[in-house]
Amino acid sequence: MKKFLLLVPALAFSLVMANPGVAADKAAGGKATMKVLLENDRVKVYETTYKPGDVNQEVPSAFHRINRTMKDGTIERTYKDGKKEKLELKAGTVRFLEPAKPNAPTYTVQNVGKTDYVSYVVLLKK
Repeated sequence: MKKFLLLVPALAFSLVMANPGVAADKAAGGKATMKVLLENDRVKVYETTYKPGDVNQEVPSAFHRINRTMKDGTIERTYKDGKKEKLELKAGTVRFLEPAKPNAPTYTVQNVGKTDYVSYVVLLKK
């Protein structure tokens, strides 16, 4: 019985040590994936998927954009000055986004929700 009682904590410890990065990787997140669906001299159409915790560096766009949320999600923008802006977007939401003003601050976007967030973007080049 003593051997069994010693084995339980040892087994638990070995399971944690065998895969120490699982919790850290989930919290840190990866990078959002962008799939370009169409691009020419007039438009760029793409779909972006953010898994929970994914972060992406966004550079303010110099173009008009139409963004349609394909899958509900909660994202958070973090600006260089530390200001944060949380957006809760529902599937089917369509937003028209103006071009960024010159010298607009850059920000990161992170999926702070528990599910994937997917958006479909039509970027108008002209």
